[in-house]
Amino acid sequence: MLGLERKEPRMSAREKGRRQFLKKAVLAGLSAGAIGTSAGAQTAEPGNTAPDLKKLHAYGERSRFETAARSGTMGDMYPPGGMPAGTPRDFGLRTPLQDTVGFITPSPLHYVISHAHEPPDIDPHEHRLMIHGMVDRPVIFTVEDLKRLPSVSRPHFIECNANSSTAGPGGAARVAVEATVRETHGFTSCSIWTGVPLSLLLDRAGVQKGSTWIIAEGSEEGKHAKSIPLEKALDDVLVAYGQNGEAIRPEQGYPLRLVVPGWEGINNVKWLRRIKVVDQPYMGMMESTKYPSLRLDGKARWFQFELGPRSVITRPSGGQKLPAPGFYEISGLAWSGRGTIRKVEVSTDRGRTWKEAQIQGPAHSKSHTRFGMDWTWDGEETILQARCLDDQGEVQPTMADLAKIWGVQLDFFRSTSIVIGHFNAIQPWKVNRDGSVQNALFA
Repeated sequence: MLGLERKEPRMSAREKGRRQFLKKAVLAGLSAGAIGTSAGAQTAEPGNTAPDLKKLHAYGERSRFETAARSGTMGDMYPPGGMPAGTPRDFGLRTPLQDTVGFITPSPLHYVISHAHEPPDIDPHEHRLMIHGMVDRPVIFTVEDLKRLPSVSRPHFIECNANSSTAGPGGAARVAVEATVRETHGFTSCSIWTGVPLSLLLDRAGVQKGSTWIIAEGSEEGKHAKSIPLEKALDDVLVAYGQNGEAIRPEQGYPLRLVVPGWEGINNVKWLRRIKVVDQPYMGMMESTKYPSLRLDGKARWFQFELGPRSVITRPSGGQKLPAPGFYEISGLAWSGRGTIRKVEVSTDRGRTWKEAQIQGPAHSKSHTRFGMDWTWDGEETILQARCLDDQGEVQPTMADLAKIWGVQLDFFRSTSIVIGHFNAIQPWKVNRDGSVQNALFA
């Protein structure tokens, strides 16, 4: 009736407590997940703090007690006029490997490098993939066309060629004694990718004789393009639309991306819109000036694709602290761009002796592999290290091994300003008597 106040039904103390818990949980989840929030995420309107339980229940939120997040920025690597003096240089978001379990990286924590370009807002119903060039039948696929074709799902890691480099953007942070695994190795992640083999699409287009390369191009502002040998394209490359059981995230290339297993991350073109079959590489900016592997004689190797074997202990690792002497499981990840990890060894005594670790779970080709080893810490200072062997017989090198290959002194890796690609040296962690763990790469 007009003029009468409406009385709300009385809530029990239990119901009030439940509502307060849900409200705090949602607000805490939004705050803690801000770094990894996708472009389309919703935020609460000013003055409206009530949780939208329908949305919360429709697409779940992690516990408010879980705070693992990526670090870094999407800042420009090469701004006009150069970087201001004293400005930290960064070029992506790093995965907190120290907080992950198993061998699959959660999609919201997968590392991101997009060369300062924010993800384009692409309507999958409007998006097209064109295959043309030296083909008999130029063809255009919609996303739905691709989903009608036979699909495969495979776990593969993706890694920046400068991951763990001691120089270049962010290099100082990676060699600092307080560095965590996120700083030293955070530009690699592993997902289960679902999509269509590129070989199937190229077969439908009819590759012409004399073709030797493909040029893959993205849809972002910079229209990143990359030359890839046709032999690789016909081998194990995927045109992926799925990641870890759902659609690829916007920052990972939604709605389509290339997955080029085991090769430098720059080859995995995101927001894929065009593939041109050609008889020579494109030699674009990312191939001729930004990504060559520089040599000491001033020359450079333009194409260096496959990533060598690498492993890293994630627990205990930099920035962590052991509460007391006693039993711990040493846990970490190993991977190789050339195949499958066959063996991981761990040293707990500064490299004097090595023991074989256990491969935990399946070991897939060109995928992260989780390993573990029992260890009883006696409370004394020591250094922990891991090294791996892949099924091609290649062993992860020490930094001294890399110095011999490069023909340099060990101090070169500390002092150079050159971005060192494919730096897969063994990573040491120093355990101090107080239980604190530090980066010991140059110890």
